[in-house]
Amino acid sequence: MLDVAYEHSGPDDALPVLLLHGFPYDPRGFDEVVAIVNAAGFRTVVPYLRGYGGTRFLSADTLRSGEQAALGQDLRELLDALGIAKAVLAGYDWGGRAACVVSALWPERAAGLVSCTGYNIQDIPNSHNPADPGQEARLWYQYYFHVDRGRNGLIQKRRELCRLLWKMWSPTWAFDDATFDRTAASFDNEDFVDVVIHSYRHRFGSVAGDPLYASIEAQLAAQPNINVPTINLHGADDGVIPNRASEAHRKHFAAKYERRVLPGVGHNVPQEAPQAFADAVLELCRNIAA
Repeated sequence: MLDVAYEHSGPDDALPVLLLHGFPYDPRGFDEVVAIVNAAGFRTVVPYLRGYGGTRFLSADTLRSGEQAALGQDLRELLDALGIAKAVLAGYDWGGRAACVVSALWPERAAGLVSCTGYNIQDIPNSHNPADPGQEARLWYQYYFHVDRGRNGLIQKRRELCRLLWKMWSPTWAFDDATFDRTAASFDNEDFVDVVIHSYRHRFGSVAGDPLYASIEAQLAAQPNINVPTINLHGADDGVIPNRASEAHRKHFAAKYERRVLPGVGHNVPQEAPQAFADAVLELCRNIAA
């Protein structure tokens, strides 16, 4: 399906950690985390998700799907392609969703899970139920992407829009232009707009998914539990998913589970709080190694 661009470092024979970015971010969000995890003796693999950076579809005929089942299957296939039987999976936003999907449906591939904002698997069959009005306001960009005006906004004002989301979602993070520009280069991928638009329309049932992933989506519709050791990191200042939203997520985790709220941190946890993110990863790695 994909020619996946990824970055890897650390000892080849060490326990691997897959670090998975979200929208609108890229592997640069993990630079400091990678350095800490590698220094502790573990291997890291940081892929560019479909629609980002150097990752490309192999066929022009493939639906540029951004649905959760596609992201999970991409991760599973990447593990297969790299010959990784089992890894610690750590991500946020879209990447956290991919990690949750694999952990739920193929737990034998996940040695542990670090998930930001908790249980990230979408409840698409119930997506017609409205949230609290305050939360609906935070999701304005998702509704914007449902109309041609929003699609055109993502095409014509891509960087301005994504930079605004960074600021709104991480209100206490004082990132500079150079930091944003290093990541924004990944949004120039020719499939970025199609994948993003499909993702946000599919999760509300507004467009069909790729039939290739229908059986996976059917399993996810049941909101399966995750039965691998999990640490949930939630920024106290997250501007899109308030930290109270994950308070009740314990019910979705059948194995050891811990929730950590990070003061002064927004949505982009690994880039805003790399030490806290790396500490969670390393705690799982060391428990496995022991």
